[in-house]
Amino acid sequence: MSDTDTIQTDALARIAAAADPAALEALRVEFLGKQGTITALLKTLGQMGPEERLEKAPAIQALREGVAGALADRKAALDAAALEARLASETLDLTLPAPDSPRGTVHPVSQVMDELAEIFADLGFAVATGPEIEDDWYNFTALNMPESHPARAMHDTFYFPDAAPKGGKMLLRTHTSPVQIRSMMAHGAPLRIIAPGRVYRSDSDATHTPMFHQIEGLVIDRDIHLGHLKWTLETFLKAFFEKEDIVLRLRPSYFPFTEPSVEVDVGFAIENGKRVLGGSGDAPGHGWMELLGSGMVNRKVIEMSGLDPDEWQGFAFGVGVDRLAMLKYGMDDLRAFFDGDVRWLAHYGFSAFDQPTLSAGVGARA
Repeated sequence: MSDTDTIQTDALARIAAAADPAALEALRVEFLGKQGTITALLKTLGQMGPEERLEKAPAIQALREGVAGALADRKAALDAAALEARLASETLDLTLPAPDSPRGTVHPVSQVMDELAEIFADLGFAVATGPEIEDDWYNFTALNMPESHPARAMHDTFYFPDAAPKGGKMLLRTHTSPVQIRSMMAHGAPLRIIAPGRVYRSDSDATHTPMFHQIEGLVIDRDIHLGHLKWTLETFLKAFFEKEDIVLRLRPSYFPFTEPSVEVDVGFAIENGKRVLGGSGDAPGHGWMELLGSGMVNRKVIEMSGLDPDEWQGFAFGVGVDRLAMLKYGMDDLRAFFDGDVRWLAHYGFSAFDQPTLSAGVGARA
């Protein structure tokens, strides 16, 4: 029997008998370590002549590979046995009590989104969504803002270098109005939807952030007029702020996708240094605050969406979700919504059990 055969027989027998990972590691060092037996044999190859190396090298390499393979197999077997023993001995008590208070809270924006969905579902509105990376055609052109339209300057837009399928560019949507176009093209009329979601504009201060949340409403049907719009907004705001004395004032304005267009102001009073909605803005100690934009859907928008504007009319409105949350829950800086400060979230956040319902009050907190 050659030296390599003797070493391999001895090594394999001792590896197979290794009782634990420590003993196995000691054998690895003994045979394959820097000063190991097999390593020493490998070093002799450099001192051999070509013919001798050609004769002895395959046996030494085979020895090294055989011992290394045996070590790996034994280690896998020991690890599997240790895991099996651990699984057999450990137990998990699923009856442990829950913590005294929840570890997380629902973000105010998420809560307000749920409140809005609950209110508008009661009014017969469905929730519609669309892509946040939008086509220039849906974001501007189909909303009566062609390439040269001055209204595009009203939006500080984040553009992508990629070309859009319908021409123009791809962009981060500046409003959720493209969802109106997509919904009319997909479902036709009549239609009654709200479109909540994230929108993006290059602006940042205490009342503006580059990313914020918006909700838009759209009604398309026959014989729709401004009276329907005013009633819908009054009903929505009274339910959301849970006050019956909400008073609205509609002022003429301009939006390219509505005609006529109106800005909606709501009456408020200053109480303890904060704006509290309610009452007429013309009453003593009161004022008017601009809250949202709205109007009758422009004929061109209806036509671009594949509908006949002589048969179908509608109204649309849009409001910032973050701003609604600030007004309802007494927050004064929009940037705090996105800071991720757990102290702010613990103070303003909602319990997961605070599910908005019209019967219990959409803003009820446990």
